Amino acid sequence: MIKIKLDENISRHLKPHLQQEGYDVFTAVEEGLLEKSDVEVGAAAKSEGLILFTLDLEFADLRKFPPGTHPGIILFRPHSMGPLTTNRFIVNFVKETDITALSGCIVVVDPTRVRIRRPPLDTDTPEWEEIP
Repeated sequence: MIKIKLDENISRHLKPHLQQEGYDVFTAVEEGLLEKSDVEVGAAAKSEGLILFTLDLEFADLRKFPPGTHPGIILFRPHSMGPLTTNRFIVNFVKETDITALSGCIVVVDPTRVRIRRPPLDTDTPEWEEIP
């Protein structure tokens, strides 16, 4: 079963919707990570084997969070940052996407495309893969 950690900037009300889709979901707030640094939140997700769902652009920094060094980071960039719109945006993505295929990747999801940075297979760093 895929395990997901919701960063503190994503509504806790998203949790039951993701559980209905069959995911094991934890929140940064429930785990005492409120107001912790992104590095601490990322380290906690990594140590627990959780894919991190976030709205925080810092998690797309490949120097801090290189693909392949964590279970996966999915950064959502909806048009509106309102909680209901954001929750709907994330649930729609989860329903349409095989999350297991994103293991170890950094993924940026916006309304018009999905960009995926996969772990390198060799010494050459791959470019962003874009899916419309």
